Amino acid sequence: MFFCLFRSRSLSIIPGILLATLLVNPADGPAADTPDPHTPFSVLFGYGSSYPGWGSTKIRVQTIDTIFRYELPKTQALGSSWYKGYHSLLVEVPVHLLVDRSGPPMIGCSFLAEYTFTSSDRLRPYVFAGGGPLYVPADIPGMGAHLNGHYQCGIGIRHPLTDSHALLFEVRYHHVSNGGTEDPNDPLNSLKFLVGYTF
Repeated sequence: MFFCLFRSRSLSIIPGILLATLLVNPADGPAADTPDPHTPFSVLFGYGSSYPGWGSTKIRVQTIDTIFRYELPKTQALGSSWYKGYHSLLVEVPVHLLVDRSGPPMIGCSFLAEYTFTSSDRLRPYVFAGGGPLYVPADIPGMGAHLNGHYQCGIGIRHPLTDSHALLFEVRYHHVSNGGTEDPNDPLNSLKFLVGYTF
């Protein structure tokens, strides 16, 4: 069933990103051995909205977002100068509470490849991309299936507070569709703004 979610061209990027992430050799030690030591668990809160006319999106859907994240560092320090950093795998469980329409929240799972830049001691920019399955129990017009796929990419900044904890600030593009497995298949193309904390 999940294979069908990735049949379309738009969703084919997800397994490729995940495969590339998993092929990287794991780091020799735990998170504390990376150039950016912090606890691997994070929670993020924020707001998102789809935009009619962005791609094939036809309706506006607003959400209040909570994302639970576990980070698995996969490499030691890479590169030099401004692009010095490390690569990691993010496993996320997103919960998207609908604001402007009734129905249960959207719940899913995401696997994302992340690269964190570590040349600065005060601010750690990072980029990420990936996706996974997303269950949409609410009846949203134009979405012909409850089981969908979602992929996303974004940028963020980690601001260390202590040796183990940090604040997170993110903006991400988020796409939801059923991959053409059901009709209709009007996607939701959204922007999400999030703040978080590692603990």
